[in-house]
Amino acid sequence: MSEELIIEGKNGIHNMKRTTMKTSLSDRIRAARENKEIDQSSLSRKVDVAVRTLQRWEKGMQVPDSDYLLRLAKYTGVRPEWLLTGEGEMYPSPAPVGKIIPFHKESSLRKVSLIDIPVLSSVPAGKTAAIFHPEHVERYITIDNIKDHGAFALIVKGRSMSPRIEDGDIVVVSPQQEVRNGDICVVRVNDEDVLKKIKMDENYVHLIPLNTTFEPVTVRKRDVAFIWKVIRVIKNL
Repeated sequence: MSEELIIEGKNGIHNMKRTTMKTSLSDRIRAARENKEIDQSSLSRKVDVAVRTLQRWEKGMQVPDSDYLLRLAKYTGVRPEWLLTGEGEMYPSPAPVGKIIPFHKESSLRKVSLIDIPVLSSVPAGKTAAIFHPEHVERYITIDNIKDHGAFALIVKGRSMSPRIEDGDIVVVSPQQEVRNGDICVVRVNDEDVLKKIKMDENYVHLIPLNTTFEPVTVRKRDVAFIWKVIRVIKNL
């Protein structure tokens, strides 16, 4: 009993008869080579044996060991399990073609603007102190998506704004941003500076620490030189 099998080789598609009867190892070695359209001399060189050894394998006069069986399977493209036992498909199933999903649609890409801003001295997150000097640039850092080109950065000193803002973190300050109640800001009071959450009413500015072990401070508006909004925190990791 036999059935027709279509084999695609290097020179096109060929029809061959495949018997449903169990074949011998020698028959499978010969079939694998012939379907690959390679002669005995070429295949013997690839698997590193003498031609007469391959001929003995194909005649059933000699049986290759497992290492040579794997080499034969590799160079003829057949499944090692089929070559050894005759069970299952002669050739491995082709890998399914996956659907390629783009990481971003082109229309969803956005430009990211990078700017260098100066890092100026430091600002206390504790008691007010006159240690923030706008004319002193320690270094520059590069950040993205900052619309205020007058923005600058300050190194935080103290723990009154922890855990959100820790000692050594960097805050980015924008003098152009509108300040509202609840914002974290750098506030200059009587020529001294402090970093706090603010709450304003008609006559006073309340400076509120995030760390509950620190007490809030209330100052008069007329004593405040500026209130500049913090727009980003860069953690000191």
